Amino acid sequence: MLNIDSVNKGLVIDHIQAGKAMQIYHYLNLDKMDCSVAIIKNAKSKIMGKKDIIKIEDKINLDLDVLGFIDPNITVNVIDNGVIIKKIKLELPEKIENVVKCKNPRCITSIEQEIVQKFKLTDRDKKVYRCVYCDTACERN
Repeated sequence: MLNIDSVNKGLVIDHIQAGKAMQIYHYLNLDKMDCSVAIIKNAKSKIMGKKDIIKIEDKINLDLDVLGFIDPNITVNVIDNGVIIKKIKLELPEKIENVVKCKNPRCITSIEQEIVQKFKLTDRDKKVYRCVYCDTACERN
């Protein structure tokens, strides 16, 4: 059995859909952080079957909208002195900025590189986001 040390002070991103941990790692720019990060892939889960977990040994500001966009079922646990002091349940954000790029080659964001990539949630049930400039649907992974 694999044993990963517990986090004394930091964050645990739990209930990540199996195989999505590296995507989250890159979206959150964890590779640029100067802290310990443990990625556990395909951990056994009674509820999900398999899941990924990311443990961060440091308090950092996470963009919860990015996490909610990637997977609204993720739970973020805030740890202090080895104890969970707060559980954050995520949901789909109403809007996202600079998370994904518009795929429409005629969109203003394709021509003007400095424009913020903005998407709004247009269908919560189907998890559809559309570009605020050209209304093109966002491709979700």
